[in-house]
Amino acid sequence: MSPRGVAIPDVRERLFAAAERVVEKHGPGALTGRAVTTEAGCAKGLLHAHFAGLDEFVAELCLDRFARTAAKAQELSGLAGQGTVAGNLEAVALALFDSGGPAISGLAMTRPAAALRIREALERGAPGFTAIQEAITGYLKAERGLGRVAETVDPCTVALAIVGTAHHLLMTSWPGTPDPRPPMTRLVAALVDG
Repeated sequence: MSPRGVAIPDVRERLFAAAERVVEKHGPGALTGRAVTTEAGCAKGLLHAHFAGLDEFVAELCLDRFARTAAKAQELSGLAGQGTVAGNLEAVALALFDSGGPAISGLAMTRPAAALRIREALERGAPGFTAIQEAITGYLKAERGLGRVAETVDPCTVALAIVGTAHHLLMTSWPGTPDPRPPMTRLVAALVDG
């Protein structure tokens, strides 16, 4: 437990990581402010000192994880001509499932106020699935220009299929269901290698 009055470095990330562990271990119903702070090893009131409540916390957690994946997708543009196309795309697609992606998505679905906050933030331009889709489209166009993707491959359609499938798998997976990564990997390979 952190002593009172001692600053905790990167408190948001510490709380976010703790929340992911709670949800992965015990499911969305186990997430409470107390469970998060206990898992994080910090004062019970810390979550409410940084967030207006659990709904804001959950929304910020989801938006943070979307932003991380969108940033990873933006890096694709620098990878054109390097590695394998499927491998580069797979790394971005699978990043959505890191850090308890399915469990956290399920959590947001069980909290309507959090889901509303997320939707409003995305409408205002917060990075999300659209940013990821646009980055994948741009990357595939670059790879097609280099001859590493067949001319018959439609970058916009492939990007939509990858992002749409990832979204579907996130919304239909929860602790105890089959790992969504293998079907995602097979889809990416089928779309760019097939």
